[in-house]
Order: sequence, then structure tokens, then C-alpha cells
Amino acid sequence: MTTVVRRSALSLLVASLAFMVAAEPPQKGAPDKGSDKPVVSYRFSGPYTHDNLTIFLIHGDDQIKGKDILTLDEALRQKKVVVHETKNVNQLSIENVSADEVFVQAGDIVRGGQQDRTIAFDMIVPPKSGKVALGAFCVEAGRWTQRGKETAGYFMSSSNNLNSNGLKIAARKDGAKRDNQSDVWKNVAKTQMALQKNLKAEVRAKESQSSLELTLEHKKVVESVDACIKKLQDGPKDKKDVIGYAVVINGKVNNADVYASNGLFQKLWPKLLKASAIESVAEKNDKKFEPAKADTIKAFLADAEKGKKSETKITERFRQIEQENAKSILFETNDREKKDVSLRRSYIAK
Repeated sequence: MTTVVRRSALSLLVASLAFMVAAEPPQKGAPDKGSDKPVVSYRFSGPYTHDNLTIFLIHGDDQIKGKDILTLDEALRQKKVVVHETKNVNQLSIENVSADEVFVQAGDIVRGGQQDRTIAFDMIVPPKSGKVALGAFCVEAGRWTQRGKETAGYFMSSSNNLNSNGLKIAARKDGAKRDNQSDVWKNVAKTQMALQKNLKAEVRAKESQSSLELTLEHKKVVESVDACIKKLQDGPKDKKDVIGYAVVINGKVNNADVYASNGLFQKLWPKLLKASAIESVAEKNDKKFEPAKADTIKAFLADAEKGKKSETKITERFRQIEQENAKSILFETNDREKKDVSLRRSYIAK
């Protein structure tokens, strides 16, 4: 990977000049007064359980009404956005060529290019955006060329999301600093080893053993979560006030995500459930555990909201607020254009 890093450094200036429109580099500092909002009161339903995975649905009011925002996966499939390779490991560019808004979330994996990447920040890409800078991390150490019939100049799909807490934190913490890249690689390898151990099978793809994306699409991995997904996928169905979910694995609260609207959450749910199901396979063990309760989820969320606060400026429009304590970290993305609406609140256990 040393060669890749050297090439990336040499191409940084060239890549930056290629942007027609570029997001400002993230800037970290103390949060402004606008980020101090009262704790949102959520309602819970569930549990919905399969094996060692339990899901609680989080209910609340829509903060964005009357908006049909596309997900990155939708927009790529409909050819409404182009995610361009810049030949810089930690920065891509995205171009919305449609009349729709497109939500890109931290942890989304884009497949193709010179190597697979994961997105570092949440944001909405406006209609007819031109090229906008997009922070990213490599989730495929080693490849720096076209893979098979994929296109090296841009990315074809985004059907998966980061599955482990270690990966999620490494790709977002401290304003997603570039020196977090080694932690991302380390956690990709850890995920692959855990899945290999519990599935008793080689889950690294021959065409690129370091690719997290190809591991998540491996036949053995997909088969291992099929029953779980079939059982839990209809949990939020027809529930118009569900805006998020909380995950419990092996009896311990793992993470929770809350979105600005029911419509956005419902679109993202299949990808989110798959990531949670894969993590439950990776974390499975023989230890007995007590069933999870909604009160435990409430306590976890409340504790995360008391963590030490800092803020990262993603662009003029978007801010990422971090609240961290010894047990968890909360990432909140605010949209100033929409009166500081929280696009997404991600609660992650350490």
C-alpha cells in the first residue's frame, strides 16, 4: 500500500484542481451555540430478535417534511449521480446531475474506482451540484487499478455500509482525519478475520483479498444473514413514524441511528439491517446473555448525549458534532440550510 499512498500524495494537487465545485476542508473546533439543542424524546417498539441480534425501532416526528430525498444507492442505480475517482485515497468527488436531492451517509461503501472506498461524512448533495469534494477512506488496501469489468474512473454501486463499530469510529472520529486510514485498514482486517472464524470459511475474494466490499458480498457471508434479514426486514413496514433503530448484539447495546424523516429511514433500512446482521455473525459467541430491554436502549442514548462535545465543519451547510465519553461516541450531522435539522444521529458503543 506504500506505493498507493505515495501516488496519492503526488496526485493531491492535480485532483484538487479537477473540482469544479469543492467542499471546504473539515475544520474542527468548539461547537457553536446553534448546536445546543434539547435532547429529542424518542419512543421505542420491539424487540425484534433473530439469534444473537435484537432490533428496537425508534419512533419520532419527521424533521424534514414533504421531501423525497434519494439515497446514494438509489441515485447511482438511476444514474442521477456520478462518484468520480480522483486518484487521491482520502478524497473523491460526487456530481449530482439530477433535479433531486441525494443523501450520502458516512459509512456508505462505493464499489469500483482505483479501490473501494467508504464515505467519511453525512451530507445532502443538491440538484445539479457540479463536482463536490467527498471525504473518503480506502477499504481495500493494495489495489490501485481497474478491477475486472469495473470502471477505474468512477464508482458503480453503493449497496453496503460499514458493519463494525471499530470501522465506523475510525472513519468518522475527530473530523475523519486522514491519519485514521491505518485504523480503517486494521478494522477491515479484523472484520474479515472474525467472519472467517465464525463461518469457518475463507471470505476474502480471490480478485482482491483486502476488499471489505467483496467480503460483504461473499456467498458465505450473504447466506449467513439471509434468515435474519427475512425475519426482521418487515419490522418497520407500514410504520409511518419510525425514524431509526437500535441494535443489540449478544445482549449488549451496539449502536443506534436516528434520521430526519421516516421516508429516508425506510429507504436506508435494507442496507442498515444487512450491516447489523453481518456484525451479529462476526460477533457471535457461545456466551449466554439476558434479553435486551427498551430501558437499556434509553439509558445508552441518554449517556451518549452527555459526552464531551466538539464540532467539525464539513461545509458551510453541514456540521458534524461529536459527543464522546468512555463508553460511547455520538455523531450528529446538522444541516444549517434546514434550520440546523439533525440529518442523522449515530450512537456507537466503544
